Amino acid sequence: MKLRDWAQGSSVFLAVIVAGYVSTSYVDQRFASIGTHAPANGPAPTACVGEDGSWKNWPWPNVPTLSPKCR
Repeated sequence: MKLRDWAQGSSVFLAVIVAGYVSTSYVDQRFASIGTHAPANGPAPTACVGEDGSWKNWPWPNVPTLSPKCR
């Protein structure tokens, strides 16, 4: 392996690490306020599945598996 190949591989590796860190901090800043929709004086609502199959009380894009049906 030549020095040029090693330098190129190292720079790509470093660029991937930096991009991952930047995107993680962006997501943390952008979506951190989404979870604050619950009232401060009561318990947080739990995620449930509505009659039409849509998720209720779940602001995040990933959804817990096997959530109960809404009452």
